[in-house]
Amino acid sequence: MIIGVIKETLEGESRVAATPETVKKLTTLKHTVYIESNAGIGASITDQMFIDAGGLIKSNADVFKAHLLLKVRAPNNREIEKLQTNQFIVGLLEPFNKELTTQLSAKKVTAFSLESLPRNTRAQSMDVLSSQANIAGYKAVILAADYYKKFFPMLMTAAGTVKAARIVILGAGVAGLQAIATAKRLGAAVEASDVRPAVKEQIESLGAKFIDVPYETEEEKNNASGQGGYAKPMPKSWLDRQSKLVAEKAIAADIIITSASIPGKEPPKLISKETIHQMKEGSIIVDLAAGLAMDGSGNCPLSEGNKIINVGGVTIIGLNNLPSLLSTDASALYSRNIFEFIKLLINDQGNLYINREDELVAGALLTSEGNLINKER
Repeated sequence: MIIGVIKETLEGESRVAATPETVKKLTTLKHTVYIESNAGIGASITDQMFIDAGGLIKSNADVFKAHLLLKVRAPNNREIEKLQTNQFIVGLLEPFNKELTTQLSAKKVTAFSLESLPRNTRAQSMDVLSSQANIAGYKAVILAADYYKKFFPMLMTAAGTVKAARIVILGAGVAGLQAIATAKRLGAAVEASDVRPAVKEQIESLGAKFIDVPYETEEEKNNASGQGGYAKPMPKSWLDRQSKLVAEKAIAADIIITSASIPGKEPPKLISKETIHQMKEGSIIVDLAAGLAMDGSGNCPLSEGNKIINVGGVTIIGLNNLPSLLSTDASALYSRNIFEFIKLLINDQGNLYINREDELVAGALLTSEGNLINKER
């Protein structure tokens, strides 16, 4: 079987869907791996490194002849035109993008969207969302430190004492927890909030203080518990109480990092415009949900996707592809995730097949034989 690795074309995307490590594993399994020339250059992987691992460097046209295509980001219109009937494609294929899924279905390709993998123990080795969110959480803190004009840790010097930076992290999923851990390692004083009660212990175990907004109704408790690792949209009653408490914390904070998102839904607004205008001069907001809202904002109503702006002395960082800024490690983790997944698509004879009885395969299946696979998400 021929497996193709395409060079990513999205502006700012430096990751690659395979590395010499995973190419070597695939060739050991008797597969032929085509890699588009310079596919790994953004992740500091040269063509020669792929060749040394057993891969074959090919043109873009040749790579698109492969039986199975591996990508990081969803194909653009030009790439979709090159897809062939019955071809398999695996990547972050934006399952909520109806126009894209319709196009893939029309090409009669078998597409697997890694965002749709069930979040369970068996899927952990394939969980690209978690592996990339870890990187985003880390990089969010490093970016904040770069733009913040003071130290993170408390310092006692002959010239006097420097206070520790006060950081508030809103959303304690994988990215948020990594942000907490990174900020604490840098010596900051950290507080964190999340709608899910189960993460309180995790937040405190990392040395941060949990911002507690009590639940007053059964609806609030049920929505906070959520499903599939994600909370459901919270009732207005709880959001109003949270907004008031978060506003108090935000005004006193030096840095705020937000990372709350719900797949296929508008990201919740966690900071109001009024609160931002009351924040201290030189404060930083890093919005990991920037660009996900219909208006281009995120958890912060003033953030702009893929931009860094200053509003009344507050720097708002809306860069929305932080894993690509650490492309070497991001590619290494992503390629291991995708390797573990595609093993489920290959039978004992080394051929591609769809095992719909496997919940992971069925969960990620997006289109097949011209049909759009409907899922409840």
